[in-house]
Amino acid sequence: MMQVMARALPPDRSHVGTEQRHPGSLEFDALSVRGCIEVLAGDQLRAVDAVLAAAPAIAAFVTELIPRMMAGGRLLYAGAGTSGRLGVLDASECPPTFRSRADQVIGVIAGGDSALRTSSERMEDDPRGIAAEFDRLAIGAQDAVVGIAAGGTTPYPRGAVTMAKQRGALTAFLSCAPCDAPAGCDHLLLIGTGPEVITGSTRLKAGTATKLALNCITTTLFTKLGKVHGNLMVDLAATNDKLVDRAVRIMRTMHPELSREQGAALLDAAGGSLKIALVMHASGLDRAAAQARLDAAHGVLRAAIER
Repeated sequence: MMQVMARALPPDRSHVGTEQRHPGSLEFDALSVRGCIEVLAGDQLRAVDAVLAAAPAIAAFVTELIPRMMAGGRLLYAGAGTSGRLGVLDASECPPTFRSRADQVIGVIAGGDSALRTSSERMEDDPRGIAAEFDRLAIGAQDAVVGIAAGGTTPYPRGAVTMAKQRGALTAFLSCAPCDAPAGCDHLLLIGTGPEVITGSTRLKAGTATKLALNCITTTLFTKLGKVHGNLMVDLAATNDKLVDRAVRIMRTMHPELSREQGAALLDAAGGSLKIALVMHASGLDRAAAQARLDAAHGVLRAAIER
């Protein structure tokens, strides 16, 4: 009789919080359509509470991140599956929102860009899977790397954190379930969302909590880097009609005495830069002097205006 060798079993993840059964959805398939939607939507409320509870840990990481980014460093997200896709999404939204450089926030997903549309979850099992990307990007001591894993056990982002620390980078690990920090982790960001309505489907409230946490990181970061004044996106370049209109409306929000025509003329004189236009108007300086004042204020409009 031929003996068949059994495949080695993977680690048992039954203890992971996101793998538990949700007590409120044990009969989910028997609910009405409306009942399914109400349970799913109601469960999302826990995502916001979980991020609020993790606010001190997230703030500690961002506080260390700001001076590195001011000195020219980069922020890199590393994840697999849903976690990786959310990192790429948040990174891709920074340039249009904050006029950041394309390489300031980078999202890397196990399996490469094709994994954004086609599942390649097998790639997540390699703890050194991101090594080639780290080499290509020359990740170093000025940079920061955040590994993202909803369940906290995925080897790809855990290994990314360890390798990043070996290169001198600031590191963080974001998980939606209690877990041990990877080796070399400076900041453990635990966002305890608990069991999912569909057991193990972390694209649900763990995904919501992850996106919210990443929004908090980059929005706070770029606000402190001078991309926001009050709650206005002031660091924009008026390169099309929509952005010219938005820039003029922002100028008139801050300076109601300006007409639309005056705002547009000021924007033209500033070469399309809203922040330069605002400094020119507030200080009476020409474009070059306004740019110099902004540079001296590290790009922070409030500091440039109040000098």
